[in-house]
Amino acid sequence: MIRRETYLSDLERLKDKRFIKVLTGVRRSGKSTLLALFQEQLITDQVSQTQIQSYNFEDLALADYLDYRKLYEKITDNLLADQMNYIFLDEIQMVPEFERVLDSLFIKENVDLYVTGSNAYMLSGELATLISGRYVELKVYPLSFVEFFSALGGDKATVFQRYLEFGGFPYVTEIPDELTYRDYISGIVNTVLIKDVLQRKQRSDATLVEQLAKYLTDSSGSLVTIKKIADTLTSMGQKTTSDTVSTYLSGFQEAYLFFRADRYDIAGKKYLSINSKYYPVDQSLRKVLLGNKRPNFGHRLEGVVYLELLRRGYQVFIGNIGEFEIDFVAQKNGVTEYYQVLLTVEDDRTYQREVRPFQSIQDNYRKILLTMDNGRYNQEGIEQLNIIDWLLAR
Repeated sequence: MIRRETYLSDLERLKDKRFIKVLTGVRRSGKSTLLALFQEQLITDQVSQTQIQSYNFEDLALADYLDYRKLYEKITDNLLADQMNYIFLDEIQMVPEFERVLDSLFIKENVDLYVTGSNAYMLSGELATLISGRYVELKVYPLSFVEFFSALGGDKATVFQRYLEFGGFPYVTEIPDELTYRDYISGIVNTVLIKDVLQRKQRSDATLVEQLAKYLTDSSGSLVTIKKIADTLTSMGQKTTSDTVSTYLSGFQEAYLFFRADRYDIAGKKYLSINSKYYPVDQSLRKVLLGNKRPNFGHRLEGVVYLELLRRGYQVFIGNIGEFEIDFVAQKNGVTEYYQVLLTVEDDRTYQREVRPFQSIQDNYRKILLTMDNGRYNQEGIEQLNIIDWLLAR
């Protein structure tokens, strides 16, 4: 198992704190493995096995405990009265009315509660009302390039090409051949589309959902509107409406399969509600959904940078400054950073074109140009960094 030290450090920091620890993320992003690794760490730290209860609700052996009353009874019957109890509930959204269990366990002084879920819906509605202010969300993404590289080692440029091609779902580092890889990733995507989108939205048009996923993957890095998506799919023979597309888009985002980046007016310091970009959670979606279609390499790099900024805790927007676009406006703790991402700026005309949007910005926040070119430069406050080095410099 790949030790994901950043997440494990977060869990250790939050241990025994009066919060419900909620790990969210797309299926197979490594949430269950993190719980297993953290339980091993607890035992190493002298926590007794009898203090730990762990339930994975994807296990058919636990079918009886999908009844929240039986689950609560099972857990409470095994609580140790005079010690801290560590309760791990994996894929908790599969238990109807699970929020009742969480709420009742939370009020117990000797319970430290950890849960995972593969759908953002679990943090909305009644659950959000019941545990508002009482939980901490840890967003778990597929492997960062740092984690991927640490697992494989070797030449960083070669490993990065593999990362772009095959993505960062944890098990990918162990898959021996491409056929097995395609089956594995296809299984993840199909499960998310069927279980987390179609069933959740109570819709049955699997073909439309797949075509929409393909379209979003192919157009990643391009500004789109819901109407444009609906019109494009209709013109391709997949008749649909804006309302239907909107419903499925929300399903994709709730399942953490795609992320939406909205626009931000840098000069006016306001958020814009029209035109957005959608980025897949992992580069592997391109290979599975689009097959051997020639990729836009620049957009793939853009997607890697976008997900890395999310991992680093930024809110990320598409920048708008006059007639220019900034690839990413990243905001965290009151600080802003601007990013442009492209393959190369070795040609001086390309460099001048790409830095012109930076030059239009009047504030003094960092302006970072990420490329595959070697070297590190700083010209008039515009930093040029190699993407691989930036990814590894976390």
